[in-house]
Amino acid sequence: MIHLLPEITTLNITLNRNALCGLNILHLSDLHFNQKTTDRYVENLLAKCHSIPYDFIVITGDIIDTNPNKIIYQLQLLNKLQNVYYISGNHDIFYGLSKLKKLLNNFTFLDNQIEKFVFKNKEIYLLGLADRFSKFFHIPREVDTLLELAKGKENIIFLAHQPKDYQIALQANASLFLCGHTHGGQIFPFHYLVKLVQPYLSGLHYKKKMAIYVNSGLGTWGVHHRFKAPSEITLLKLS
Repeated sequence: MIHLLPEITTLNITLNRNALCGLNILHLSDLHFNQKTTDRYVENLLAKCHSIPYDFIVITGDIIDTNPNKIIYQLQLLNKLQNVYYISGNHDIFYGLSKLKKLLNNFTFLDNQIEKFVFKNKEIYLLGLADRFSKFFHIPREVDTLLELAKGKENIIFLAHQPKDYQIALQANASLFLCGHTHGGQIFPFHYLVKLVQPYLSGLHYKKKMAIYVNSGLGTWGVHHRFKAPSEITLLKLS
C-alpha cells in the first residue's frame, strides 16, 4: 500500500454536450484497500476529497484487494464520502462484491444500472457496467440491457472498470467514458505489456465525439511500488 496520497489534479475536459458544461466530477479508481491500509490513510483520503467542491464522486472499480470482512472499519470510514457512484472491478468481484456492497451502503452501486439526476435543469444519465471478470463468477454483465436503457438518451456518462469497454460506451452514445484498471502501467516498463491488452493506458483521449479518461488509480497490485506511473485523484471539470 502506498501511504502518501497525491495532490488532487484538476483536468478540464471539453465535451460535445452543453448540458454537461460546468459539472465537476471527482474521479477515484483502484484504491486496492487491504489489511495494510491504515485508518489514517483513509482519513487523509476523506480530508482531501472534502477539501474541494464537486458535484459527485465516481469510483471506477477495485476498491478492495482483500476480503472486505478484514477491513470493515476502513470501508466504514470510506462510506462517509457523499454522492458516490461506483462500479465493480475484477478485485472487488474476486474478494467479495456482495459484502462490499453491504458495507458501502452510502454509495450508489451502478453495475448494469442507470441513474438519472438533474443538473442545471437538464437530465444527466450515469450508466455503469459490470466488469468483464464477472463472467467467471456467474455475475451478470448486461451489455444489451444497458444499451437498451441508454437508447434515445443524451448527456450520458458511462462508467466501466477496463478501458477496452470504451466501445460499449460509444454504442451507448456516451459523451464521457470513465475507467481505471491499468494503474497507468504501475511500474515502467510494464506500460508496454498493458498496452498489448488495453487500448488506452492513462489520461485523456477522444474517440469520435466521446471523451475517455483512464484514471491511474491510488493503490498498487502485486508489489507496493510505482515507477513512472504516479497515483492520482482527479477533479474533472466538464466544459
